[in-house]
This record gives sequence, C-alpha cells and structure tokens, in this order.
Amino acid sequence: MTRYLILGVLTGLLLVASGCRPAPSPKATVFRPIAPRVLDADNAFAEARALVALGPRAAGTPGARQAAGHLLVRLQAAGVQSTLDAFTDETPDGKTTFWNVMGVIPAAGRRSAKAPWIFLGSHFDTKSGLGGFEGANDSASSSGLLLELARVLQAAGPLPVNIGIAFFDGEECRRSYTARDGLHGSVHAARALCLNRRADQVRAVIILDMIGDRDLTVTIPRNSTSDLTARVFRAAAAEKARDKFALMTGALLDDHQPFLEAGMPAIDLIDFEYGSAPGRNDYWHTPQDTLAKLSAESLGIVGRVVIRVLNDLMMEAARVTR
Repeated sequence: MTRYLILGVLTGLLLVASGCRPAPSPKATVFRPIAPRVLDADNAFAEARALVALGPRAAGTPGARQAAGHLLVRLQAAGVQSTLDAFTDETPDGKTTFWNVMGVIPAAGRRSAKAPWIFLGSHFDTKSGLGGFEGANDSASSSGLLLELARVLQAAGPLPVNIGIAFFDGEECRRSYTARDGLHGSVHAARALCLNRRADQVRAVIILDMIGDRDLTVTIPRNSTSDLTARVFRAAAAEKARDKFALMTGALLDDHQPFLEAGMPAIDLIDFEYGSAPGRNDYWHTPQDTLAKLSAESLGIVGRVVIRVLNDLMMEAARVTR
C-alpha cells in the first residue's frame, strides 16, 4: 500500500497545478527571465547551516524525520505548495520508512495541466555509520541551495512550466548500491511520474549534490543528458565560471539515474573532487565534511548557473506554448 503513497502525493500536487485553484485570467502571460543576481547565496548557506545544526539525518532515523519536517516548513515559508510524503521500502535491514519532501510551483494560466515540468532535486539524508559526520557538503549544501532556488522561483511570478521541488530521502546506501539499497526517494519519485503518465512532460531533472566546496569543481557525470550538459556549460560561461565546471571521466550513480532510466532528461551537478588536494575526494563520507569547508560563493555560482539554465528552458517552453 505504501508503495503507491508517493504516487498519491504527486497526483495531488499535479491536480493543484492543473486546476484546483481559482481560475486565472485567460490572458496570456509573458515570461520574463529571472535575473541570476536575485539568488541570495548567503541565505542558501544559512539554510545549509540550519540543516547541519539538526544533527545526523541518516535515512530511517528520527533525525531524518526531523530534517524532512524542517525542510517542509522552510518550503512552506517560501510560499511553495508542498507536502511530506512517507513511504516504506525494502533495505538490507528490512522494511524502512523514508520521508520525501515534495513541492510544486504551478505554471501560469489554464495550460498548466499540459505545461512541461522541470524538477529540481537534492537528497537530504546523511551516510549512516559515520561518527561525527555533519554531512555539510553531502547533503546540506545542495539542500540549502534548493531552498533558496525554490524561494526565487516562487517569487518570480508567472512561469511557463511547472516546477517540481524534491528533497529525496534514502539516497545514501547502507552497504552497497543495489535495487534495495540507496536512491530510494528518487526511484519512488521517478516511478510515480511514470505511473501518472507525466514522464513525457518532464523537460529536465536537475539534481544538486555536494556543490558547496570552497574549491569548487563541478564534475558532471557522463551519464547525464548531453543537451542539459551543454546548457550548463553555456550558462557557466555566461556567468564567467566556466572553469568551475567539467565533465567527469566516467559515469556516477546518483539521484538522476532513476529518471534517466525512465526516459527523462536528467543531469547531476556534483563536485566529486572534495578533498585535501586538487582532484582528491578524501573529505567525502568522513568527519572532515564540515561547514568550514564550504562557502556561500560556491553556492552562489551553482545557483546562478541553474537559474540561467532554467531561463533557457523556460524561454523555449514559452515560445512553444504561444
């Protein structure tokens, strides 16, 4: 029964986006690109700090439940229609309860039911079994930035696309990534979109993960959709930060993969060189992953690049729906 709870949650959000509000004016709205500078990097960092302050948030623990509730409250404070979705899934330790936080910013006008969807996602759980692990970069940095992006998008006015905001639980595996270990929240979300027959409306899924490192090097996995990768590189060049973005030498298993496997365009923005020297990743999944290693500047760079990519995608959607 709980397998389909996320389906019900997303269905409810989709209904909200497609007509359960007062009827808007039939007059067409003109999309105005969002100025990247409106993103408040210091606010994104403050949100990351607040999440770290809650303590460990390993999936299936009271800490994860508390973190999910915190994220829900912060989304709602930004004016985003959102809900807490509890579901159970099999793990190596038996059935476990997970909590996804799902939000939606509906497209403007009466076309929202048929408008494209863009999803922005971050996991919020921390790796289990690590004493003294803050999970500042992995995953408070991306969750803090996603909250700030949600605030910016909610305040932007009429948008030509539906924006989905997803905070995933259970990204981290307990032992090794298998069908029953890791990526629990994103697998359920991707499945729900397919069961709702909404997958073909998804224009992009942009996953954020480990993007707060002071020495920022966003290493985009090669198993990301090439069109989205090209858009990110163009956006980074426009932001004069192209040197901070590169292709990873190989693929990476992360929360974008379930969407790719379901046929949806997806990209993973992740800095997998998070360590004591260039090219190393030795702070990952260690007590060295602390707030002191992060900077608001890095969050701002990634956030502004994401806004530029969103503008690019939304301008295309606006032209198509005219």
